Amino acid sequence: MSQSFTNVQFSVLDLAPVLYGHTPSLSFQNSADLAQHAEKWGYHRYWLAEHHNMPGIASSATSLVISHVASHTNKIKVGAGGIMLPNHAPLVIAEQFGTLDALYPNRIDLGLGRAPGSDQATAYALRRTLNSSAEDFPQQVEELEAYFKGTANVTAVPGKGANIPLWLLGSSDFSARLAAEKGLPFAFASHFSPDYTIPALKIYRDRFKPSEQLEKPRAMVGVNIIAADTVEKAKWLATSQQQQFLSLVRGAPSELMPPIDDIDQAWNVYEKASVEKSVNSKTTIVGDKQTVKNKLQAFVDETNADEVIINSQIYDHNERLYSYELVADIVNQM
Repeated sequence: MSQSFTNVQFSVLDLAPVLYGHTPSLSFQNSADLAQHAEKWGYHRYWLAEHHNMPGIASSATSLVISHVASHTNKIKVGAGGIMLPNHAPLVIAEQFGTLDALYPNRIDLGLGRAPGSDQATAYALRRTLNSSAEDFPQQVEELEAYFKGTANVTAVPGKGANIPLWLLGSSDFSARLAAEKGLPFAFASHFSPDYTIPALKIYRDRFKPSEQLEKPRAMVGVNIIAADTVEKAKWLATSQQQQFLSLVRGAPSELMPPIDDIDQAWNVYEKASVEKSVNSKTTIVGDKQTVKNKLQAFVDETNADEVIINSQIYDHNERLYSYELVADIVNQM
């Protein structure tokens, strides 16, 4: 049975792309502008992601960029999708997000991930004084919750008593199990890990235990969408994202590059297969308004998601705005 878009919330995932030929200053200007438009178009929340040592992603100091975006908007929820908790002392995150909650009450979300958001050398540079790893993630979540509840031996100021919804993020079944056990909302990174989406969601829903924060499961899924007036235009715009994934396959991450006319000139057959494995047609939707509508409906029906968070890696800022506007038109008309 088809699930109406009216029962689903739609949100924005912003990687604060650094555009080839430009600086992160422009990235942050574009993020604030996109957030203002997203608020006007009815998107539910606006999340930024923690990544490090990535020339094309400017949101490494995630809490600072969240504050920047929140200061330029009025009501849209703003948060982290996510903070990679093993990179940080939980007390620091409690204080940072307690501060954000004090500045922007009832608007701040905190999504937590256990991956480094970087390569191993960068993970070491971030973590060498923390003595922590991804395996410590459940204990770190418990510690963070204790700071917000005020039950820890150390008081987080700001932080204690803050009204900050916690989400667990994942691209495998580990965080699905933990989110179910703790009764927390769960966001799955289907936009770059499409094959595990349905199994992880099933585990989460089957094992969910109600909590103070959440009575029943709440699942968010990620999707890449590049929408334009024609399929051909959308495919051309999508070559920027394809080039970015190609740079990762080659082990040389790059800034977000301008579109190119023939992507097949940029890669060999093996690289193409590797990119297409990540940029799966189910969770990367490229096309005109009708194509996007049909594929997005199929994705929502398959996942039965409560919320869809949309990433659009488009080089030209105005084209990126237009893509999000087209999606807003689609979901608001249903």
